[in-house]
Amino acid sequence: MPSPGPVSPDDPSTPRENRALLVLLVVVSLALGSILLPFYAAIMWGLILSLLFTPFHRWLLPRVGHRPTVSALCTLTIVLLIVILPVTLIMVLLAQEAAWLYQSLQSGVIDPALYFHRAFNRLPDWMGAILDRFGLVNFATLQRHLTAAVAQGSRFAATQVFTLGQNTFEFVVSLGVALYLTFFLIRDGDTTVRAIGRLIPLAPVHRQKLWHKFATVVRATVKGNLLVALIQGALGGLAFWFLGVSGALLWAGLMATLSLLPAVGAALVWLPVALYFLVTGALWQGLALSAYGVLVIGLVDNLLRPVLVGQDTRLPDYVVMISTLGGMAVFGINGFILGPLIAAMFLSAWQIFGETR
Repeated sequence: MPSPGPVSPDDPSTPRENRALLVLLVVVSLALGSILLPFYAAIMWGLILSLLFTPFHRWLLPRVGHRPTVSALCTLTIVLLIVILPVTLIMVLLAQEAAWLYQSLQSGVIDPALYFHRAFNRLPDWMGAILDRFGLVNFATLQRHLTAAVAQGSRFAATQVFTLGQNTFEFVVSLGVALYLTFFLIRDGDTTVRAIGRLIPLAPVHRQKLWHKFATVVRATVKGNLLVALIQGALGGLAFWFLGVSGALLWAGLMATLSLLPAVGAALVWLPVALYFLVTGALWQGLALSAYGVLVIGLVDNLLRPVLVGQDTRLPDYVVMISTLGGMAVFGINGFILGPLIAAMFLSAWQIFGETR
């Protein structure tokens, strides 16, 4: 058998050249990541929208004469009409509601101290004893604590509204980046996935498995969590409106946001209101809201979330909950997607490692 001969020092397959190429790849990858970091949310949502609407693009493609650009433009129009415009309208309405609430608090139209005083006077003796242990039995002390909490919360809400107005340009740019990326990923997504897949040093079956898990988790998490959040927020807002609670739309938005937290999300809003009704003597309102919250709002979370999220992702419920909480703690609101996604990819990677061993 002939010898392969000496390796030339200029041969790109030498260890030295391979190490240099690896260093170059790491450097340029980190540089590109630092450039794209300010738009990571826009890029993420562009990828998510493309994953959600690519099936519609494939269905539409033969109906427009197999013209990918036309089909992608039509799909993007659908995205604008059924996703972007409704979400933007809801955000504007919520901002207006938050601004109204803040102005009402500042002008005294809504006086938290009055509500606190009414509730405090109706507290039973055993609850007063508990408050006494924490040094809160004095109404003035309790009022200072609660009023400070409400003032801090209202300032935070007003700050967010002001920040939203200040960052309108940034929001428009991010939205443009997301939609621009969505168009090209819908049109050229299959080619892009194949090109990236060829660069991943894994067996084709393992690459396919990772990509399938990635797409499945993203679709299930977004559709499941957002659907549950919208339903719970709408049900909670409807109950608040029926019971005459001020700012029902704002509370509905808050419940929808907190509903991204599994199990306890919406209850953080409706439960204190139900307790206030019970303490102040509005028994039927408090009992009705409690029963409605447990049997209707809570039932949506208990029935739909495991079916829409846990079943498709094949993740245990406790993994979904912990990864969602951890993701939101690290990445903010986008963490409800990134948390379960990272957990699913972690489990899949270790499963592949075990199979290859």
